[in-house]
Amino acid sequence: MAIVTPLEKFTIPLGGQVIELQQFDYEAGGMSLLRTRIREKSRFTVFEIDPGSARLWGEALLRWAQTQEPK
Repeated sequence: MAIVTPLEKFTIPLGGQVIELQQFDYEAGGMSLLRTRIREKSRFTVFEIDPGSARLWGEALLRWAQTQEPK
């Protein structure tokens, strides 16, 4: 069994996908994972990543977003 802690939930305006971020911890211990659930109508995509990968992904998203801001 695992412990799932909700972190964030939001809906993407263009496309309507619902994104949920959850902390996923195994009862036996070990590293916490970030579970990402993306719902598109009746289809779900779920994956879990380690803290280092989450950091790389987050930084890449921020870099891209910063290049898109109006000048």
